[in-house]
Amino acid sequence: MKVAVVTDTNSGVTPEFAKEIGVTVVPMPFLIDGEEYFENVNLTQEKFYEKIMSGANVSTSQPNVNSVTETWRELLKAYDEIVYIPMSSGLSGSCASAINFAKEFNGKVEVVDNHRISVTQKQSVIDAVNLAKAGRSAKEIKDYLMATSMNASIYIMLSTLKYLKKGGRITPAAALLAGLLQIKPVLTIQGEKLDKFCQVMSYNQGKKRMIDQMVKEITTRFKPQLEKGNLKVMIAYTYNQAKAEIFKTEVERALQPYGLTVEFVDPLSLSVSCHIGENALAVAYCECYQA
Repeated sequence: MKVAVVTDTNSGVTPEFAKEIGVTVVPMPFLIDGEEYFENVNLTQEKFYEKIMSGANVSTSQPNVNSVTETWRELLKAYDEIVYIPMSSGLSGSCASAINFAKEFNGKVEVVDNHRISVTQKQSVIDAVNLAKAGRSAKEIKDYLMATSMNASIYIMLSTLKYLKKGGRITPAAALLAGLLQIKPVLTIQGEKLDKFCQVMSYNQGKKRMIDQMVKEITTRFKPQLEKGNLKVMIAYTYNQAKAEIFKTEVERALQPYGLTVEFVDPLSLSVSCHIGENALAVAYCECYQA
């Protein structure tokens, strides 16, 4: 069976990387001041940050049903089955919509509610490709990704609260107070939604809290994956790659006793970035497939 792997741009899979590993990526639509853009089509990382930092109104939307189903139909001319890996159902309705779309395809399209986004979703895409190369069916790939979907953590430190305030996720008074006190929130994604983890008083303190939490989790919750050698660590960021590379060095220093390194340093997907803004920094880790 020839199995095609499809994801969306919430995974952070770029056109170049998609071509390298042989996957298809559905671009996510954005509305910016009422005008529609598509990630990695007519909306680059640079253009996106230029828009939000100038005060533009940015919102996300679900992919058009026709763009998704037409992609599937074209692929089924050359493949027997498809595995589709959208962003977590807890963060968007696009997964539930895709599950409904797939009913028209007589079992040839398996939609994975993988409970992941951005760099951890990207790892799921890589896992799906490796499983397909190993001869697994679309259903078998879906079953593996579903079984391991919650074995992932992301911690994100924000540099500003203005985007959370703009989106109505915190009150203007709370944002003002945090700004006056120079409080930086650290958020976490554990499958279903973006939640508060802690708040810190400085950038360095935030990095330390994230690194300490990472070490705690990989030696407790993720100890089975660490011992089996199927745990991967990633760094993600918004806008400022130089800070992310410095953070990578600090994270790898903490990982050295456990024989781990940082797998990759990627920009956070724009669907997350529009809520948290520029100069955010994240560490993520998840279970991965090992042949």
